[in-house]
Amino acid sequence: MGRHSAFLSHVPFAFVGRGHVHRHRPNKAATIKALRGSKQPDAEASPASSRAAGTHDFVVVESLKRWPRFRALPPFALAVRCGGLLVPLLALTGCGPGIFPSQGTVGKGNTTIMIDSLAIMLAIVVPTIAAILAFAWWFRSSNSRARRRPDFVESGQIELVTWSIPLMTIMLLGGVAWLGSHELDPARPLQSDEAPLNVQGVSLDWKWLFIYPDHNIASVNRLVIPAGVPVSFKLTSASVLNAFFVPKLGSMIYTMNRMATPLHLIADQPGTFLGMSSHFSGDGFADMQFKVEALPKDAFAAWIEETRKGTAATLTSQAYQDLAKQSIKVAPSAYSAVEPDLFHKIVTQALPPGPGPVVETSPGASKRGGK
Repeated sequence: MGRHSAFLSHVPFAFVGRGHVHRHRPNKAATIKALRGSKQPDAEASPASSRAAGTHDFVVVESLKRWPRFRALPPFALAVRCGGLLVPLLALTGCGPGIFPSQGTVGKGNTTIMIDSLAIMLAIVVPTIAAILAFAWWFRSSNSRARRRPDFVESGQIELVTWSIPLMTIMLLGGVAWLGSHELDPARPLQSDEAPLNVQGVSLDWKWLFIYPDHNIASVNRLVIPAGVPVSFKLTSASVLNAFFVPKLGSMIYTMNRMATPLHLIADQPGTFLGMSSHFSGDGFADMQFKVEALPKDAFAAWIEETRKGTAATLTSQAYQDLAKQSIKVAPSAYSAVEPDLFHKIVTQALPPGPGPVVETSPGASKRGGK
């Protein structure tokens, strides 16, 4: 018994003595006490002597089969529990800015690619989840009809199915991504009967500057466009690498120093959309947002004239350098006129770029009064 005390101390016993059965789960102390009370060592014990001691208590290990079994949940109850877990996740999808409902050729095209890709992947995900639940239910311990093959190693037919379906899925996803990436190329002009509106965008610390070269005006943290008219962007950065993104209108694209990145978007209907910086750029990144207003053509023309005739200042080189200084939560504003070739001077860095985020030798030192 000494050799098995470590095992028996964790297993329920049935002590049978003088016609009575006493069931309990012994602890480690009870096992040690039983060992100390035994006068016969393991070497001297034998099956014959055990059988001869009929009046002595002995230990029998209960079969593990007598342990209580877990019953499988009915399919309906399992579905209800899974649904209860999905409800909070679905509720989180409504938090923050989203891409639905999409606007314009690019936005709707991106949504189509996402939905098609999701449908293709669900062709594997749904059968896989269903197979897991079916296998767990069929091979439950209480199902005597289930055929168990512990010596099973491999099957060529199963290998063919498990490899061919993922391969076909990858080919379909690759085709969808290939075609969509070419049709929605950011540098590709959008087909329309309307002449595009030219807008030059500059990412600063931590705000956005939009110049309308055809109308000789500019705005800060506010982008006004006509609905139903393509917008041809030229985007650059006057500080660190950044990213221009209007989720409901379409593609995100990076802005970089000494580069003018093209982008074409369109809003089908009037509305107000959120624009943002989608690339971390320092302390004011979280508030580096702007409002996109898609107005009817007559309302857009009225805004152009109002801005031109307003009392706003002119965006000169000196005014730009003052604007380029680091600032957070800048209120929307406008300029009634723009110095010629200002965007070209920004791209070529004839006007010096902003300093960018300050690198601290000790994180949080600026708040403590250090460096």
